[in-house]
Amino acid sequence: MRTTVPMLRTTVLAAGALAVTALLPQPAEAGPPRLGTCSAGELCLWAKPDFKGARQTHELSGTDIESCVPLPPGTDAQAVANRTGRPVTTYQSPECAETGEFETYPGGGTWVPQSPYRVRAFKVWEN
Repeated sequence: MRTTVPMLRTTVLAAGALAVTALLPQPAEAGPPRLGTCSAGELCLWAKPDFKGARQTHELSGTDIESCVPLPPGTDAQAVANRTGRPVTTYQSPECAETGEFETYPGGGTWVPQSPYRVRAFKVWEN
């Protein structure tokens, strides 16, 4: 006669391990970041990646087209949303110098959760 006690013991141990694992905190699912709040017609800049931290908003009515707009001294941005309807170039340099990093984003609703550099100035362009 054959006995199945060792198999039963293995099954009980495996079930116990699964029960303990189910009680442990599980890591959050890594999904895309939630978009920040940025209304139509605005350029929004956040101090931290993933649209977090202090937010600055700029509208076309208060921005000279094709002029360098430096961010306030001591501030920079790491996430960007361009909803101006016009192309916007962000600059690593506070003087919009092209010797540093820069990138142009289309104005139809561009959301950048993490800029490849700290944004210190921008220019809004004609279409």
